Amino acid sequence: MKNIVATLALLVGLVGTAQAESFRWAGKTDPQTMDPHAVNSAPVLGFLNNVYEGLVRRGKDMSIEPALAESWEPIGNGDGWRFKLRQGVKFHDGADFNAEDVRFSFERASSEASDTRSWFAPVKDLVVVDDYTVDILTNAPNPIFPDSIANWMIMDKGWAEANSTERPDKENGNFATLNANGTGAFMVTDRQPGLTTTLKPFDGWWDKAEHNITEATFTPIDNPATAVAALLSGDVDMINPVPIQDAARVDERDETTVVRGIEARVIMLGFGHDHEALKYSSMAGEANPFLDARVREAVAKAINVDAILQTIMRGSAEAASQLVSPAMNAFSASNNARTAFDPEGAKALLAEAGYPDGFSFGLKCPNNRYLNDEAVCQAITGMLAQVGIKAELDAMPVQNYWPELRADNFDMYLLGWSPGTFDHEHPIRFLVTTPNPDKKLGSWNFGGFSDARVDELLPVIQSEIDAGKRQAMVDEVVDIYQDQHAYVPLYVQPLVWGMRDNIKLTQRPDNFFILRWVTVE
Repeated sequence: MKNIVATLALLVGLVGTAQAESFRWAGKTDPQTMDPHAVNSAPVLGFLNNVYEGLVRRGKDMSIEPALAESWEPIGNGDGWRFKLRQGVKFHDGADFNAEDVRFSFERASSEASDTRSWFAPVKDLVVVDDYTVDILTNAPNPIFPDSIANWMIMDKGWAEANSTERPDKENGNFATLNANGTGAFMVTDRQPGLTTTLKPFDGWWDKAEHNITEATFTPIDNPATAVAALLSGDVDMINPVPIQDAARVDERDETTVVRGIEARVIMLGFGHDHEALKYSSMAGEANPFLDARVREAVAKAINVDAILQTIMRGSAEAASQLVSPAMNAFSASNNARTAFDPEGAKALLAEAGYPDGFSFGLKCPNNRYLNDEAVCQAITGMLAQVGIKAELDAMPVQNYWPELRADNFDMYLLGWSPGTFDHEHPIRFLVTTPNPDKKLGSWNFGGFSDARVDELLPVIQSEIDAGKRQAMVDEVVDIYQDQHAYVPLYVQPLVWGMRDNIKLTQRPDNFFILRWVTVE
């Protein structure tokens, strides 16, 4: 077996060592849209990072580096940030990029119609200083703001207006749903949702190309066995992910290689904290037991995470105690202990909460979003049944899954979260803060968990410059969400990619696949 060293970033080969080639890759999930402001999910943002660009971007080591902004600096006494924009940049249709496009993209991405609006909760306004300078004014000092906008992508104002797509429409779609016009290294030439999406290099890209691809084609393959067969037969050059159970077989083949790493994503269970009654119980309208923290703790005690990691993940994943992994900034070292597997303790808690015979409920789960997601949910269903909590599992494709969660059609659900800023503040803002659309907060807090102290601490965490003081406040928030079992963290998802031996690429821990770092030999 080939010895593949797992690293946070695997950089192999230099451009110029291979002739230009076409490239074909496959993944489980087709991006829902080509609109960079319509859907805040990794399959969409990861794919569109090849087509659109932001003011800043993440490098191979996940550090923030210049993109459409050449530089940035704080302004005033913590009033915000000034971004000096790159001149001479062209959109794919040949239009010039300038500050008006940034202003337009801010208004569009922070609008009520946008799924990315919560990114701009700390922002008071964006001011155009001149054609190539913008000031982003924040409500309070925000030292991590540049990191928080690495996935905010800039659209061409003129193109959007000409095609009546001034605002995103994730429900019904518009011109930007199927078409794209970015400034990135690749441009979309053909989009057939659910079938294939074809890209080609943008000859007018402002940066230096590191790839040798002449054309790239993405095909969604939701059946893991089919994806592996396509890789082994040479029908595709790369698949993400490789099913855990097939990794050794792929790695042993002379023509293929497995690249392993640890993703930044924590897989967890969420509850309907604001649901007065269960929606999927055998007893219609039964009061929601998950409103009691003892019941939520019982769920945590009933799940044997180590068994899931050993049997389903084949030892590739790591158990999680928090909503971020230990590799993330502001991980709470003082709260590293996770709830121990204790089925008898779970039964005792259920009895104490008034459910000695357990209860039934509905568990929602995607079947093509996370690695072995449905298998994990099936295992959890069996474990909960052992303590008397009977789950009716409803697993579905991710394109149907998010609408179900947003419509509150769940009692409990599976969620994976990768912090875009690589900082603990990110899941606190999105998952733990009380949902408040007016303040663009809690937009992925589907269950409506709410704690006044968390809401009080978040803006201070966002503005505190002293690292020690900031960590102490993060630690307090972790104390709260662990004590209340707001979520049940399960494990940090592994990265398992498969590729033909003639492919050189970079694997980043955010699981974004960046085409401009690919060479075909």
